[in-house]
Amino acid sequence: MQLVVMAAVMAVAGARQGCSSGCHLTDIAIQVESCGRTELVYTTVCAGQCYNKDPVFIGDDDRPEQKVCSGNWTYEVKQIPGCPVSITYPVATHCECTACNAGNTHCGRFTGDAPSCLPL
Repeated sequence: MQLVVMAAVMAVAGARQGCSSGCHLTDIAIQVESCGRTELVYTTVCAGQCYNKDPVFIGDDDRPEQKVCSGNWTYEVKQIPGCPVSITYPVATHCECTACNAGNTHCGRFTGDAPSCLPL
């Protein structure tokens, strides 16, 4: 159940990122379902962008270190009224730009379209 809630938190955080800059704590609400009931859970996640240098030429030995917005997490428990099963959900407590960890994050180049924060 923790994995499902964590995936939902990350998806919502990415969808709400918009043009905010810098890595920071962001308040969000996610829907969780248990015992046939849906409840809102209010939590915090790490969101924002970290500065990354993208040089024109990248050699094998001078690849720049990519930074990602990550943080420290704790878990809280919410009891849904009338349901014997509690919900455990993640709560970010501190956010910072850190080196990308290829063990749990895609650290390659982003090939999609990045939203622009420039006014039209």
